[in-house]
Amino acid sequence: MSDWPEGRNDNRDDRYGRGSAQAQPDGSQPLRHVQRQQPRRPAQPPRPSRDPYGHPQDPYGRQQDPYAPQGAPRRPAAPPRGVPQQSPGPEGYDGDGYDSGYNTGQVYGSPSGGRPGGGAGVPPQRPGGAGGPGGPGRPGPAPDWRKRIKIGSIVLVSALLVTTIGTYVWADSKVRREVDLSKVIDRPKDDECTTYLIVGSDSREGLSDADKKKLHTGSADGKRTDSMMILAACSSGNTMVSLPRDSDVEIPSFVGSQSGKKFPAQGRRVKLNAAYAEDGPELLVRTVEHNTGLRIDHYAEIGFAGFANIVNALGGVELDIEKGFKDEKSGADFQAGKQTLNGEQALAFVRTRYAFAESDLARTKNQQKFLSALASQAATPGTIMNPFKLYPTLGAGLDTLIVDQDMGLFDLADMFFAMKGISSGGGTSLNMPISGERGGNLVWDKAKVQQLVKQIQNDEKVTVTGNR
Repeated sequence: MSDWPEGRNDNRDDRYGRGSAQAQPDGSQPLRHVQRQQPRRPAQPPRPSRDPYGHPQDPYGRQQDPYAPQGAPRRPAAPPRGVPQQSPGPEGYDGDGYDSGYNTGQVYGSPSGGRPGGGAGVPPQRPGGAGGPGGPGRPGPAPDWRKRIKIGSIVLVSALLVTTIGTYVWADSKVRREVDLSKVIDRPKDDECTTYLIVGSDSREGLSDADKKKLHTGSADGKRTDSMMILAACSSGNTMVSLPRDSDVEIPSFVGSQSGKKFPAQGRRVKLNAAYAEDGPELLVRTVEHNTGLRIDHYAEIGFAGFANIVNALGGVELDIEKGFKDEKSGADFQAGKQTLNGEQALAFVRTRYAFAESDLARTKNQQKFLSALASQAATPGTIMNPFKLYPTLGAGLDTLIVDQDMGLFDLADMFFAMKGISSGGGTSLNMPISGERGGNLVWDKAKVQQLVKQIQNDEKVTVTGNR
C-alpha cells in the first residue's frame, strides 16, 4: 500500500523514484547526482621547458643538471623568492600541453627587465655560468692535479732530453778531430791518470787584418806553439805542469804524420816548440813523451781567435793581477788588482813575456793562472744551464779547437773540470823544474822530473815543486 495519497499528482516525473499511485513497483531509475567514474591515465611527467640557449629548465626557470641520471628521483626545488608557485591543472588532467604561464620562469614586469631564462631579480643563465655543468650553484668536477703534474713532468723531461741530445749532437759535430795519436810510436806505459797535452798556438786562422792588428798577433804564416802544458787528472788530485817553449829537449825517432816515413833519432837537441814546427802535433806528443816518460792520452789545441772568442762569449774573465805590467809587443797594459779581462786583454795577458825578467817562466805562470780562472767560470751552472751563454761559448771554442781523434765531449768536459779543480785548491800547478841553461835553452832538472813523473804514474799526491 502506498504511503502517498491516491491519485496525487505534483507534476513530478516518475523517473526520479519518488513512487506513484500505481500498484506496480518502480523500475531502476538513473540518479542525477551519481556519475560513473572514468578510468584515469597515469600522470605523465611534464615536458621540460628550455631556455633561449636550449638548456632544459625545471618549472621555476632554473636549468636542470645535464649530468644527473635520467629518471633519477629528484627532490623538487623550492621556487625562487618572488616567483608565484604554479598551481596544478584541473583534476584528472594529465598535464600534456598545459602551460601555466610560469613554466619558463618568465615574470613580466620584474625588476630584472623580464629577460627570458631568469625569475624576478634572477639573471638569465648562460652556457658555462652558474647554471652550466653541475647545476645551479654547483661546482664542476674538481681538477685532477696529480694527473696534470704527471703529464707536465713527462713533457718537461722529454723537452730537456730532446734539447740535451740535440745540443750534444750539434757540439760533437763541430769538434775538429784532426790529430792522429796512433801515428806516435814507442809510447810509454799507460797509467791510472788521464793526461792531456794542452797547446796554445799562434795560429791566425779566422782573423781578419783588422783583428790581427787589434790583437797584436802579427801576420806570420803557419803556426807555432805559444804555450804548452801537461794536465794530469788523477784521483789523488789534479796537476798542471807548464812546459816552457824554450825547454831543451831531444827529438827522438818518429814517423812522419804526412809522409808515413820513419825518421831515426839523430840526438838533436832543440827548443820544444821546434818539434811542433817540424812535423805538427804528432811529433810534439812524441817528443814530450820521450823526454818526460808520461803517456799523453789526449791532445787539445786552440788558436788566438778561439781563445779570444771564448773569453768574450763568457762576458769576460775576472782575474786578480798581483803586479801591474805593460808590454807594447803584446798590447798588455794592466794595473794591479781585480779586474775583468775581455778577449783582447786576455790574449795580451797570456802572451806577454818581454815585460818580465824571467820571460818564459813568468809567462807560463800567468797562463796557468788565467786558464784556471777561465775554466772556473766556464764550468759553472750559470754558464752550463744558461743557453744564452752555453751555445755562444761552445760555438766560439769548438770552431777553432783541434783535438785528437779519440777525444769526445765528455773528455773535454773532464779537462775543464780538472782545471777548475786546480783553481779552487783541489790540485797543484807548477812549472817544469829547471836546473840551468844550455845555449839559451832551459834545461830540466832530471831528478825532479823523474820524481814528478813517478808520482803521477802511481796516482800519488804531487809534492815536487818547480821554478816560480
